[in-house]
Amino acid sequence: MTTEAILNRSFVLTREQIPPTIVEEIGSEERKELVLKIKQQLQQQNAVIVAHYYTDPDLQILADETGGYVSDSLDMARFGHESDAQTLVVCGVRFMGETAKILNPEKRVLMPDLEANCSLDLGCPEDEFSAFCDAHPDHVVVVYANTSAAVKARANWMVTSGSAVDVIKHLAKQGKKIIWAPDKYLGDYVQKESGANMLIWQGACVVHEEFKGKELEALRQHHPGAKVLVHPESPASVIAQADMVGSTTGIIKAVTELDAKEFIVATDKGIFHKMQQVAPDKILIEAPTAGKGATCISCAHCPWMAMNNLRKLVHVLESGENEIFVDLDIVERAKVSIQRLLDFTKDNSKIGLANDA
Repeated sequence: MTTEAILNRSFVLTREQIPPTIVEEIGSEERKELVLKIKQQLQQQNAVIVAHYYTDPDLQILADETGGYVSDSLDMARFGHESDAQTLVVCGVRFMGETAKILNPEKRVLMPDLEANCSLDLGCPEDEFSAFCDAHPDHVVVVYANTSAAVKARANWMVTSGSAVDVIKHLAKQGKKIIWAPDKYLGDYVQKESGANMLIWQGACVVHEEFKGKELEALRQHHPGAKVLVHPESPASVIAQADMVGSTTGIIKAVTELDAKEFIVATDKGIFHKMQQVAPDKILIEAPTAGKGATCISCAHCPWMAMNNLRKLVHVLESGENEIFVDLDIVERAKVSIQRLLDFTKDNSKIGLANDA
């Protein structure tokens, strides 16, 4: 596929390709039973839960209570790599499980649902992306964390939303030309912030793409004192209105530091659990995902993240199903791009916000 074709093609999924968002209701008594079973299994199997901020609060609470970890994708990977546990139960989406396996090939990595994917991952097929890279051998290949193990294996660098600007500025200072994939909105934001020479893959997140600029402007008029916190996977019209643009970790930090009572938040609403934990006195408002007469696909919650729940967690621990496997050749090559980021962000004080997807 030619460069022009790639840059003009949309890799956004159709409505038919996106599963419905199903959040299962669990009664209090069943919840207690499930939590007890999970805690017993975790102890028996020397296992820990590594959960993303976008997953169900039940899973985040359980991870915190059992010595696991709740964080963004970069620190999820770090924690899994440093943990003494022999089994990592990754509550998130598939690329997170793959990253955990790449960094810990000797450990068992389980997921509540192997079908929990990501629109950015699905929108960047390894064969097409590899061919595009081969057509531009003079470019450094930088991919976002939200990609498959095979795509990371083709890359020179992996980055996260909090580290992307710093890494790209670092490469731009060396005069490097860059292929960026897969999120076009994050790519546009990074290019504006860094001034780098970039070819940008045209993928998008089904959650963040739905935030609407005009509707956000109208909402701000009803909440004139509110600060707007925006994830950089969002459209430019939304980013332009932000008081703070940043990763999930950056957004959580901002709600504790910015001087405001109300916050309009443009990212997956799963993050509200952690935000309310760290700032219980603040009022959190969802950024609008649809205009008048329109319907949203994700409604600010990733349908694949919603596939993670307590019932599935019990099943996978008891059965041993849903183990993540990655070809050893891909592990070796993908680890190079990931390790570059881990080394680059080892001292977070010397860069911006070296966190998240």
